[in-house]
Amino acid sequence: METLKFKTNIKCGGCVAGVTPHLNADEAIKNWEVDLQSPERILTVETDKSAEEVAQVVKQAGFTAEPV
Repeated sequence: METLKFKTNIKCGGCVAGVTPHLNADEAIKNWEVDLQSPERILTVETDKSAEEVAQVVKQAGFTAEPV
């Protein structure tokens, strides 16, 4: 299990609601949260997936995620 961090364009609670079903549906993603107070909107994910795989899940939800 690894903790990965991503800079995202998830800006508000509505955006979090949009990405939630995608992240929650992936069994390899155990926990995640978005820091909406951070200017970079940091997404923190506990997962067995690679950074590229997590970024792809976020992309499917319509958002960007760049590893930091």
